[in-house]
Order: sequence, then structure tokens, then C-alpha cells
Amino acid sequence: MSRATRPLIGITTSDAKSRIAWWFDWFAVWRHGGRPRRLSPSRPFPEALDGLIIGGGDDIQAHLYGDEMRLDVRVDPQRDELELELLECFIPLGKPVLGICRGAQLINVYQGGTLDPDIYTTHEGLKRRRTVLPRKTVDIVADSQLYRILEVTWCRINSLHHQAVHRTGKGIEIVARDRHGLVQGIESREHDFLIGVQWHPEWLIFNRPQQRLIRALVEAAQRGIASPAP
Repeated sequence: MSRATRPLIGITTSDAKSRIAWWFDWFAVWRHGGRPRRLSPSRPFPEALDGLIIGGGDDIQAHLYGDEMRLDVRVDPQRDELELELLECFIPLGKPVLGICRGAQLINVYQGGTLDPDIYTTHEGLKRRRTVLPRKTVDIVADSQLYRILEVTWCRINSLHHQAVHRTGKGIEIVARDRHGLVQGIESREHDFLIGVQWHPEWLIFNRPQQRLIRALVEAAQRGIASPAP
């Protein structure tokens, strides 16, 4: 695939994201035929984006999903604004969107859903587990779009979050849970490609099912170039 025909995939980050973390984002998209473009509050996005990844990062402002502000968490209001603006552009056009960790939560909030603000206080006995290694098991709902992409009924994933989807938003379905019952994957039944996963597939570079997820986004963006919306 030539550079000119590679779909341009925007990847949202904070302004302070480390270079190594961004390298994993960049490589995940590039290896599957996309042109990665970093987006952050200080980096305005081009209108020509073909696909979008809402990446991981700080907590989402609590007032956006009807909860109370907490002083012990980090938020990034400018990033919230950027990503909500991107979704406002992408979703009506039917362009593919993948939410990763915070990104899955933001998709749900955008659709009118709510979040569990801290899974460790709302789920008694839950062990604190923060690792980029695949240490957690997730079950995938059969016949879901996520199942068709990953081609597995369960998988091992990493875990870097302390929040999770609580009440789903308009058109959002829960399609993956871990063995504690926490929501790990969502998708929209009203859009061709609007998927969110609570884990970080970009860190699992040798895991075939997780790489299929990134590839599916790039391929959906490529199809959009070949068959633009009327």
C-alpha cells in the first residue's frame, strides 16, 4: 500500500504523553497500513482524517456523566473538549472510531452513559492490578462485532484503569466483561464501527487477536476512502 493510499488515523493523547507510549500507538497503526497522526489539545486535527482512536489517559471530568468531582484524580478538560468535538464530527459521518481505555469510557459518556468512578471502592475485594502485561481474562460476547474481529471467545488483556463503564449510553452494548463482571468492551449497534475496549491492544504487539482489532479499524478507514459517504 503506497503512502498516498494509506488512511490517515488520528490518535488522541495528552500533551504530556511520553515518547515511548506514543511509539506504541504509532507502530500499532503504521504496521497495519495506516498513517498515524497524533492529536492533543495543542495539536489541532485536520479535517481529512479517515479513522480515529481515542486513546488512554487521565480521568474524564465527572460532571460530563452526572457525577461529583473528586480531588484525588487527574483530569484534562482541554482533552475532554477535543475528543468530544472529534466524536461530534466522526459519528454522524459514519467514520470508524476505536476507544482504548479512557477512550471506551468517553464513547459511552458521549452517548449519554455513565461511569463507575473508582472500581476499587465500588467492588469489594477487587485486587489492584496495573500492568501492561496480559494478566486479566476477558470473555467476549458471541456474535458481537468485537468477537468477529478478535476471532476468540475469551482473551488475556492488560489493565491500566480504575474506572469503568457503568450505565451504557444510547445504542451502546456491553460485549466483553472480565471474570469480576467489570465491563471491558462496548460497541454501538447503530454504527458500522464504534467500538471501545478497556484494555490497551497497542501494548500487546505479539498478540494476534489484539492486533486484529487495530487492523480492523485501519481497514474500515480504508473502505471509507474507497466508498465515501454520499
